Amino acid sequence: MAFDLVIKNGTIVDGSGQARYRADVGVKDGRIAEIGRIRENGAESIDADGMIVAPGFIDGHTHMDAQVTWDPLGSCSCWHGVTSVMMGNCGFALAPCKPEDREWYARCLEAVEDIPTEAIMSGVSWDWETFPEYLDAVGRAPKALNHGSYIGHSALRMYVMGKRALDQEATEDDVAKMAAMVADAIQAGALGFSTSRSPTHVTPDDTPVASRIGGWDEIDRLVAPMTELNAGIFQLAPDVTSGASQEAFFEQVRRIALESGRPIMFGTIASRQGKDPKPWQFHTKYLDETVAMGGRMYGQATTRSINALFSLKSNLPFDLLPTWKEVRALPLEEQKRRLADPETRGKLIAEEAQMKPRGFEFQGGGAATTNPLRPDYTNLIVMQGVDWDDPTVDDLARSANKNPVETMIDLMLANEDQIFIQPLVNENPEDVLGLLKHPRTLATFSDSGAHVCQEMGSSLPTHLLNYWVRLRQEFTLEEGIRMLTFDNASAWELPDRGLVRAGFAADLVIFDENGIKPAMPTVAADLPGGAKRLIQKAEGIAATVVNGAVTFVNGESTGNYPGQLIKGRLAS
Repeated sequence: MAFDLVIKNGTIVDGSGQARYRADVGVKDGRIAEIGRIRENGAESIDADGMIVAPGFIDGHTHMDAQVTWDPLGSCSCWHGVTSVMMGNCGFALAPCKPEDREWYARCLEAVEDIPTEAIMSGVSWDWETFPEYLDAVGRAPKALNHGSYIGHSALRMYVMGKRALDQEATEDDVAKMAAMVADAIQAGALGFSTSRSPTHVTPDDTPVASRIGGWDEIDRLVAPMTELNAGIFQLAPDVTSGASQEAFFEQVRRIALESGRPIMFGTIASRQGKDPKPWQFHTKYLDETVAMGGRMYGQATTRSINALFSLKSNLPFDLLPTWKEVRALPLEEQKRRLADPETRGKLIAEEAQMKPRGFEFQGGGAATTNPLRPDYTNLIVMQGVDWDDPTVDDLARSANKNPVETMIDLMLANEDQIFIQPLVNENPEDVLGLLKHPRTLATFSDSGAHVCQEMGSSLPTHLLNYWVRLRQEFTLEEGIRMLTFDNASAWELPDRGLVRAGFAADLVIFDENGIKPAMPTVAADLPGGAKRLIQKAEGIAATVVNGAVTFVNGESTGNYPGQLIKGRLAS
């Protein structure tokens, strides 16, 4: 056979969890054609001697809905071995959307997902109105990754109800129209229907997003088309409160799982130190019980804490304080000069006392950077590497007998790229490990495309392989790869991805198992309109292949954009 691509001499970790083996992989017409000893050369060949050849990683929770229209690379996921991403999570999608609602909806996305309105309005092509038209636009867009999408509840409500969606119950006519649009979306290729019940999801006016106004009766009606069509996943951002409210939420979701027969996909399951420190065990109890009763239910587990990242070049916790606000409006070099000035420094340190203490209050969405609480310096990490063994600001302040704010200023003056990490949830690595080892959770939830100047979840796959597989040795490499590939492909019902198998799509990543890890994050002003975002690349990945075409070599784009629109079963 004349192969398009042959990967020779590699060690295959095939995604199943079974033991690795040495073999060549032949690729033809975008698919794996042969595995074994291949003597022919392909039109293109890669020598993978000493490298692992694995299925491309699958990220089931992103917000790349806007980014896919302006960024063909799919950064930063593309640098971490990811080959397929799912969008439209938490009820937020870019369609359906009427022209007159675009700016308001973009502002809502900024409030919840920290995606700048300016970037959305200037970067998105907006050559669609309905959800099927949006899928067509994604399909046409040049892209290095495969993209699939849910249809989102907030977008549906806004499209059908206009501003009534933000404060009124839907009428019977409203619900009927929305249900018909869900059915159309599933038949056009949507992965499913998504919503949010999270109290952290608010509009720019600090009111609930549209999906949170709809009651459970409305949600039942919008899940019903998936039951009738026997297709689609119900994804939702959970109630992150505690006590009776959260228990009532889980009871409703379990009821839907059992009555609808459709898979339920939660956003991340999380714990917070000091307040319900083990709520993930409360959450997973419902997963286990629902499955035992015959339902299908999954929770998503991050591979580390979810954080707010602060730096001189992006956001700092103090930016809304008067003197800080004045200094931070200056060019970078002038900021550094003012930070070094003793009089200014004294004011900056004194103003920190005005901030509301962090305590156990949870901040989600964009609020962690746009309206921050006082840092918890005992848990504010001074990022010096990617192995998660760095000191805290409190550690360094005590050793130098300095104020924590002064310590941060000194660190930033010594290194203008210094990044500070404030864990928001899943602060305890042992909680993260417990979640990752639970049989009903999935290693995903990067939020890629969102929280662009706050968090860098795109590195979750490489963090898993570096920290939990190589450093902590809590998982074998075979287990870690299965978690990132076949487990996710199975949950999202992707029948031909997630394994190195003949006949499967040739989505592959080739890497050094002893060298794969995230690189240090940096700040770049490369969003449409010049807005800033965090960038994080990876080390140790030799090549990435998507649908048979090499997309990245040693972290550099080849200029190939073979990504496809991932469609649900009815439209596949």
